[in-house]
Amino acid sequence: MKIFFLNPPYPQKISRASRWPEVTKSGTLYYPFWLAYACGFAQKKGHEVFLFDAIAKLNSRDDVVDKIKKFNPDLLVIETTTPTIYSDIETIDYLRERGVGAKIVVVGSHPTALPEETLKMSENIDFLTIAEYDFTVEELARNLATPEKVKGLAYLKAGKYSQTSPREPITDLDSFPFVSKIYQEFLDVNDYGYTLARHPMIQIFYARGCPNHCVFCNFPQTLTGRTYRKRSKENFIEELEYIKREMPEVKEIFIEDDTFAIVPKDAEEICEMMIKKKLNLTWSVNARVSLPLKTMQKMKKAGCRLLVVGYESGNDQILLNIKKGTTVEMQKQFAENARKAGLKVFGCFMLGLPGETKETMQETFELAKELKPDMVFFQQAVPFPGTEFYDWAKAKGFMTTSDFRKWFNPSGQLDTIINYPELSRREIEETRDRFMKKFYSSPGYIWRTFIRNLNPRESVRVLKGFWAYLKYRLTRKETIKSS
Repeated sequence: MKIFFLNPPYPQKISRASRWPEVTKSGTLYYPFWLAYACGFAQKKGHEVFLFDAIAKLNSRDDVVDKIKKFNPDLLVIETTTPTIYSDIETIDYLRERGVGAKIVVVGSHPTALPEETLKMSENIDFLTIAEYDFTVEELARNLATPEKVKGLAYLKAGKYSQTSPREPITDLDSFPFVSKIYQEFLDVNDYGYTLARHPMIQIFYARGCPNHCVFCNFPQTLTGRTYRKRSKENFIEELEYIKREMPEVKEIFIEDDTFAIVPKDAEEICEMMIKKKLNLTWSVNARVSLPLKTMQKMKKAGCRLLVVGYESGNDQILLNIKKGTTVEMQKQFAENARKAGLKVFGCFMLGLPGETKETMQETFELAKELKPDMVFFQQAVPFPGTEFYDWAKAKGFMTTSDFRKWFNPSGQLDTIINYPELSRREIEETRDRFMKKFYSSPGYIWRTFIRNLNPRESVRVLKGFWAYLKYRLTRKETIKSS
């Protein structure tokens, strides 16, 4: 079978694969890694595949039609997200109108959370997947006439919603080809990048699933689940060696796991293998504040540069409300340990979480100043469908809209859609913008950033990030004026 994997077009560069799908304020663009992993698995199983990212170079719908017709697939796999769902449905209808006859299956966290609603948005959707879709898509390609045989699938049968039995979480992650090879074959690594990482960078996974229970976190409650599964250390190291040998242009590897060192002993053993093999790679990870100093030190020795950590709040009750499983004291210890280990920290904070007040938001800002991260991100909390936060906010009437077309502001950033009786959406937005401006413009932060980034490669990265954020601020002012 011929399978076409599509990251559909959009007027702006949206990172659909991100936990936070939007046009970032700093110019970051994610690889379509979920599609890429599924593409690689289908290719391994003998299917002829093509991966097309219409976002990276802002291709039009007509460009997509041309690509699809040239490839002439049997199955068309289209990724979607909550804020782009209506645009993506329009793309699907457009493809049908232009004579694309392949069966269409829609994938991603949004259709997982709202399968029946999504299916009924267009008669041109043949199927959608629920949760991880790598195996589901490959099996569907072999059973297009008998979809009832495929686990993790939903479709309309004679106008009625039908869903097959759930698919178990994928445990054999070594069965996937290296996603880096798929990037090489179908994508241009120069199109993607984190402002917080050196360029060009690459995103890969060691593990899937997260056993923690944060109420707001999207993927563990939709796509990948709570069951933690990992590759063998040998398989993971082999991919790192492949990247070093075959992709010398890559300057940094970002390990995209929800929490890379969730089992510190595993992380330490991987680091030992990297050191022993003298890989000399620069890499960064998503981390949790429970990460021990010993593990940090080992990671630093093995080439780790940066820890991206979700602090979320500076108030212990808020952390309890969101089931974060951490405390303010743990956050302080983490920051101290990271400095001791010589690792950079990108600290993420959310405003507008359950129980938030003006006072707790200020506590969060004061903590951020005390922690002194190298980079910081204050963002409004967004309740994505499929999360406990979404169900709670919807039941309480705290959401400002049920129309997903209104989730983006005109600049393509996620809007504030939470409005509490004692804390308005406008107050959350204004506080977010004020905190960002105040943190990054403080003399202390500017001086620390200068001292910590004397290395030319770091200086270039910081300047690019500053320029991207400055452009966002200018655009933001124009957006506020027009609204």
